[in-house]
Amino acid sequence: MYKNLAQFTKDKRKEANLTQQEFAEKAGVALTVVRKIEQGKDNLSLAKVNHVLLMFGNKLVPASIKDIEK
Repeated sequence: MYKNLAQFTKDKRKEANLTQQEFAEKAGVALTVVRKIEQGKDNLSLAKVNHVLLMFGNKLVPASIKDIEK
């Protein structure tokens, strides 16, 4: 089952037992970036999102809707 970016990031951060502030510091981004991602904001920098996702060994990439809605 696929999760949206907001839920994925929040779940992974919590699994790592990190606050948003701690996570932002470890990811090397501003706290506001983490908050925007976890709130599902639309106006995000792809570079910043990938910077955050790299903390979990992931990267945002194009995917076919057919593949993710199975």
